[in-house]
Amino acid sequence: MFTLSKIFWALLTPAMLLLLLTLLACLLLRRRPRLAQGLLALVIAIQLAIFLTPLPDWVLHPLENRFPQPVLTQPVDGIIVLGGAIDIAVSHDRGRLELNSAGDRLTALVALARQYPQAKLVFTGGSPKIMGAGLSESDYVPAFVQSLGLNPQRLLLEKRSRNTWENAVFSKQLVQPRPGEHWLLVTSASHMPRAVGCFRAVGWPVTAYPVDYLTALTTSGQGFSPEWQLLKIELGLKEWAGLVAYHLMNRTPDLFPAP
Repeated sequence: MFTLSKIFWALLTPAMLLLLLTLLACLLLRRRPRLAQGLLALVIAIQLAIFLTPLPDWVLHPLENRFPQPVLTQPVDGIIVLGGAIDIAVSHDRGRLELNSAGDRLTALVALARQYPQAKLVFTGGSPKIMGAGLSESDYVPAFVQSLGLNPQRLLLEKRSRNTWENAVFSKQLVQPRPGEHWLLVTSASHMPRAVGCFRAVGWPVTAYPVDYLTALTTSGQGFSPEWQLLKIELGLKEWAGLVAYHLMNRTPDLFPAP
């Protein structure tokens, strides 16, 4: 399923679909000119909708707003941070850690670790590659937290997981949380519904601590930047597709997990 999901999404991202539709229109231009013109018109219409309207925010907004920021009034026994914040290929080639657009996950880890010095710290993230294990995100995290003044020996590293479901399964096997413990789950706000659903499915109740927002509280008044519009629509559609797929595979108890 991991391999299939990677291939499926690589072929069906909005950018790839637009490219495929354009190529198909070029192939049909001589034999079926009207159909080709219709496909090109469709491509232009989709691009205008993505780049010049709030459509990406409408797709992403319900995901990011599903779990509000928690009001923490009780002791925190542990903090789980999901991988996805490190660009492994660039980090490996450049010889230094490079964060991607989800870097808030790691900065939140350090901030929460200082706020709750007695809490257990878990980082879960293996290799995202289809072929071969290679380096994992967990290999880079100790040096990163140490550079920000946090003792890396506090970290429990889970290196096997390749997706959100495995994050939940392997982290529970590693930690073996006790009943009644209070754990925070840190991941991107748009990813939080699927992540919480997976942890609930393995019997580990967690408190959502969303970070890495890409939309404001309301979509009105936000400017349109083409590269960010494309990023937001791809992230949003990927999460909606992931919610449906995970629910069909019984990896989440609800189609759209809520607080």
